[in-house]
Amino acid sequence: MKKKLPRDPIASFERETRAARRVGQSKCKCGEGRPLALIPGSNPPICIACQRIKKGKSPFDNHHPAGQANNRFTVSINSSDHRAVLSPKQYEWPKETWTNPKGSPLRAGAGNVRGYCETDEHCVDRLLIPLAELLEVLDPFLEKRLGSNWWIGTEMERFAPKRNPKG
Repeated sequence: MKKKLPRDPIASFERETRAARRVGQSKCKCGEGRPLALIPGSNPPICIACQRIKKGKSPFDNHHPAGQANNRFTVSINSSDHRAVLSPKQYEWPKETWTNPKGSPLRAGAGNVRGYCETDEHCVDRLLIPLAELLEVLDPFLEKRLGSNWWIGTEMERFAPKRNPKG
């Protein structure tokens, strides 16, 4: 799939550059290194999620995928992901869709579509792609340990693709 360019690439670049300048090449103890997720001026470096945990608060935000002006529906998202990924994507929306000052049902619908797609893409990136990579690493590991058809005769055999008999 072709990567979508930001609506305003200069504004996007400036946001990311300012955040990177504020925090440098720092990383939180948890491994978080995205500049927008790190707290500027913290020493040692700490991300928003770890800072909240340290303060006894939840590391999750209630994200409005469609934009708060368009829909009250929220999903619980890690605050570092909210700050570094999902909110910046919303900044790329047409301003009239994000703010919907007139309460247009069409702008609200556009916000619903955009928000669903971006939240779904985030979940795919965080949940499904790492799982696919795990499975791709696990298969040769099991093949090396148990043989080339390691799944035959195990509970995993039911997941093997069905092959058409050659005839």
